[in-house]
Amino acid sequence: MQAAPAPYVRTRLSIMMFLQYAIWGAWLPILYPFLMGHRGFTLDQTGMCLMAGAVGALAGPFIAGQLADRSFATEKLLAVSHFIGAVLVYFLAGADKYEVFLALSFIYGLVYAPTMALTNSISFANLPDRDRDFGPVRLWGTIGWIVAGIGLGQILFRMYNDSPEMLNEGRGVGFMIAAALGLVMAVYCLTLPHTPPTKSADEKTAWLEGVKEITKQPLITLFAIAVPVSMIHQFYFVFTSDFVTKVQAAANSQSADAFSNWINNVFGVGGGGLMTVGQMTEIAVLAAIPFFAKGISRKNLLMIGLVAYAARMALFAFAPSLPTVILGIALHGFCFGCFIFVAFMVVDEHTTPDIRATAQNLFNLVIVGIGIIVGSLFATSVVAKYASAGGEMDYTKLFSVPMYMALGCLVLMFLFYPSKKKAP
Repeated sequence: MQAAPAPYVRTRLSIMMFLQYAIWGAWLPILYPFLMGHRGFTLDQTGMCLMAGAVGALAGPFIAGQLADRSFATEKLLAVSHFIGAVLVYFLAGADKYEVFLALSFIYGLVYAPTMALTNSISFANLPDRDRDFGPVRLWGTIGWIVAGIGLGQILFRMYNDSPEMLNEGRGVGFMIAAALGLVMAVYCLTLPHTPPTKSADEKTAWLEGVKEITKQPLITLFAIAVPVSMIHQFYFVFTSDFVTKVQAAANSQSADAFSNWINNVFGVGGGGLMTVGQMTEIAVLAAIPFFAKGISRKNLLMIGLVAYAARMALFAFAPSLPTVILGIALHGFCFGCFIFVAFMVVDEHTTPDIRATAQNLFNLVIVGIGIIVGSLFATSVVAKYASAGGEMDYTKLFSVPMYMALGCLVLMFLFYPSKKKAP
C-alpha cells in the first residue's frame, strides 16, 4: 500500500525545483561568451570545456542512480551533491587557465548532472498524482531559471554595460550566484521528504536492470532520437546568448525605439536575460501538460516538440531581427515541454518502480551526457568553424545545421515510435 503523501509535499518539491534550475540558469547561458570573450579560449578549447561537464555526467547516472535506488536516501544524496557543486562552481569563476577550467568542469558535471534526474525521481516518488502534480511542481524550476537569468541580465545592464569587454568580464558573476544558490540548496535538501532506496530481489545492480528495460519500445526509439535532439539543444545553449547580444546591440544602434529600450530595461543585456522568454513560455506549456497528457498521445506531444526545434532554428537562421529572434526563443517552451519533459514522463511510465531513479539518470545521461559531448564538439569544432570561415560568424550557416537535424528527427519519430497513448 502506498504511504500517505508528506505534508505540504507540492510546496516543498516546488521550492526544490526552483533552486535546482536557478543554479543552472545562472551560469549556463553565458558560458560560451564568457569563455570566448573574457577568457580568450579558442573554439576548440571552448568546445572541450563544454564537453568536459558532459563527460563527467556520463559516470554520474550510474553512480547516483545506483546509490539512490539501492543504498542512500535520495534527499541526502542531493544535499551532498549540491554542496560539492557549490564549491566547484565558485572556483570556476576564477579559473583563468584552460586546463584548470577543463578539470573543474569535468568534476562539476560528475556531481551536478545527476541531481536533475534525482529531483525528478524524488518528485515522482512523493507526489500523489504524477500526471496532475508533476507539471505544476516542475514549472517552478523554470521560474527559478527565469529569476536567475533576469537577475544576472540586470546586473550586467546596470553595472557592466560600458563596453563589450566589461560585459564579458561581468558574466563571471553568474558563477558566484550559482555557488550561493548551491549552498542554499544543499541545506534545503535535508528538509525534503524522506525517500529511501528500494530494494529489489531480482537485481542487485539497478543500472543493469535499467538498461534491460530501455531496450524495449518505445524507450529504445526515444533514447536513440534523444541523442541528436540533445545536440540541437546544445546549439541553442552554446550560441544563443552571444547571438542575442549582437541582435540586441544591432537593434539599439539602428534605432533607440521604445521596444528596444523596454527589452533592455526588463531583461537586461548579455543574452541570458532575454533567453528567459523561452522559460516563460515553458511555464505555460508545463502548466498545460496535465491537460494535454489526457487527450494527446505521447508520440504527438514529442513530435510537436521536434517541430518547435526546427522552427526556432529556422527563425534564427533566416530572420535574425529582434522581434523574430524573441519569437524563436519563445518556442523553447514547446521544445522543452513537449519533448524533454514528456520524455521523462515516458521513461517513468515504462520502467518498473524499483529502478526508476536509475532509468531517469540513464535518460539524463543521453540528454546532458552523450548528446552534449558530441554536440559540443560538433557545434564548435565543426559547424562553428565552417560558419566562421570568413572571419565573422555566419549565423544562417550555423543555425541551418540544427534545423535540418530537427527535421530528420521528426521523420524518425513518425516512422519508428509506436502510436500508443498509454503505457502498458
